[in-house]
Amino acid sequence: MSDSPTTTTGSGDRPLAGRTALVTGASSGIGEATALALADLGADVAVGARRADRLEDLSGRLRDKGVRAVTLDLDVTDEQQCRDAVQRTRSETGRVDVLVNCAGLMLLGPIVDADTEDWRRMMSTNVLGLMYMTHAAIGGMVEQGSGDVVNISSVAGRVARSGAGAYNASKWAVNAFSESLRQEVTAKGVRITLVEPGAVQTELNDHITDDASREKSKKSYDSMDSLQAEDVARAIAYVVTQPARVAVNEVLVRPTDQTAP
Repeated sequence: MSDSPTTTTGSGDRPLAGRTALVTGASSGIGEATALALADLGADVAVGARRADRLEDLSGRLRDKGVRAVTLDLDVTDEQQCRDAVQRTRSETGRVDVLVNCAGLMLLGPIVDADTEDWRRMMSTNVLGLMYMTHAAIGGMVEQGSGDVVNISSVAGRVARSGAGAYNASKWAVNAFSESLRQEVTAKGVRITLVEPGAVQTELNDHITDDASREKSKKSYDSMDSLQAEDVARAIAYVVTQPARVAVNEVLVRPTDQTAP
């Protein structure tokens, strides 16, 4: 087995030096925080999202940390764009060692009388987008004998709740896909990790189209000391800096005072 992203050419406080990470959903929230955290560890970082203006600012901050940054205009629901993002990252940096699938939507709402366009948007982004990106990157990781795929799921991928049925379904799909892939590639030196956050203060609540569900969700988040995006980014950084012999396959991280599943 060749070196994994954890047996790097870097050392000390930059253990990912010489490696490249590709982060989707990087224009805000967990994706943005993760890109910065991995750059702090020495990784070159490709950042993808649909909001190109935000990515340009983020890429500047990444370069200020002394690493290469690749800006990708990326809609993960478009399979060809996913292939192109991986190809361009490899072309500009020589490799992809870490893929972090952060792009996602949380469109909560009841199943009865639902706007099914919300379902299509979530499945296209949360499930197919993640699968397209993984498919585009995984072959190269298997070929080089190393790599990390980190899929951002949710506590909603573990416990189904009323008012979140379609979102639950999307995250349960992510969990199943990730475990199947883990079994397929783990003996080839490639690690697959699920990171399942509880309540995190990001823009996800603002995107909920059902008014009652949006207000209920915001009230729930405000009732606790919710996680910050940087908290989840630290969990991801922990996962991808483990020795090659160590695979952290699942991380559930919730606010200390989050009592509901």
